[in-house]
Amino acid sequence: MAGSIAVALLSGLESIAKPSIGQIADQVVAAGGSADQTIMIDTKYGYVAINLRADLAPKHTMRLTELTREGFYDGIVFHRVIEGFMAQTGDPTGTGRGGSELPDVEAEFSDPEVASFVRGAVGMARSQDPNSANSQFFIMFDDGPFLDGQYTIVGEVLVGMDAVDQIKRGAPGSGTVTNPDRMRRVFMLADEI
Repeated sequence: MAGSIAVALLSGLESIAKPSIGQIADQVVAAGGSADQTIMIDTKYGYVAINLRADLAPKHTMRLTELTREGFYDGIVFHRVIEGFMAQTGDPTGTGRGGSELPDVEAEFSDPEVASFVRGAVGMARSQDPNSANSQFFIMFDDGPFLDGQYTIVGEVLVGMDAVDQIKRGAPGSGTVTNPDRMRRVFMLADEI
């Protein structure tokens, strides 16, 4: 009897559906975002809606939008994930050294009084050269004010931090992930509604 109850409960959990794109669009607008400036990431944990901040970083948000619409990010892994810090993705090689074939983008650092690296902030990853951002980005698990003025803020998670919080963590220190989670599909919200 207990076994059949457990099976019934598990079957019920599997039938719980993800919110529809329309429902997420409503949540994005309610949170102050707009569908035409929102990137959607489909993960195995649910959708993540990132509102792009063209007011802070017009060149970087244009790059993310272009790569998203090309399907560049589909299937790319979260290759560097550090507990209490951030989850990094956007490298087609999965090594942290790759990028798109497009030229790098010059830094667009924000005044910390206007925008800061807080939980849910999305920033562009780069090498030691401040003008080397290309396709990689990261989502903050927690506040990181030490990044302010050092990395470009491109957006913020408006919906789906619960999904971000479930992304598989990497090794302590390096954040390198064995069998990493992937972005199944990445698309512009406005293109789907």
